[in-house]
Amino acid sequence: MELFRPDTGLAFWMILVFGIVFFVLWKYAWPFIIKAIGERERYISESITAADEAQVRLQEIERERIELLAKAREEQIQILQEGKIIRDKTVNEAKQIAREEAEKIVEEARRTIVKEREELKEEVRREVIEMSVEIAGKVLRRELSDKAVRDGLLISLIDEIEPK
Repeated sequence: MELFRPDTGLAFWMILVFGIVFFVLWKYAWPFIIKAIGERERYISESITAADEAQVRLQEIERERIELLAKAREEQIQILQEGKIIRDKTVNEAKQIAREEAEKIVEEARRTIVKEREELKEEVRREVIEMSVEIAGKVLRRELSDKAVRDGLLISLIDEIEPK
């Protein structure tokens, strides 16, 4: 049983060495260990706070991103609607201009047709008059070649000219 009972001298020296080691550790090492643990605890606390702030900021950024996307979609829809309105307006203006040009062309064609028709009528009248004069001349020459007819015609013309 001696194994379980330490010798008093050995126990004394063990307690003395333990006390010296404890005193040295308590005097020199313990403040550094406590300081390091405190700094580590502060660092962990600050890291947790920073992580919480980062999480909050990340949630704010996500909310802003969603708002920006919604706003961008609204602007896109608005721009598309404005583009459609402008396109429709431009198309309608082009159609109106085309109608006006077509009406001008049709009106000009009508005026040209009326003018050409009048010119054609005038030309036909002139030709009819010329033909009538030629025919009348030929008829008169033939009728006036006979002396009795010529004298009778002159007498009738003189009677028409003289007042009665």
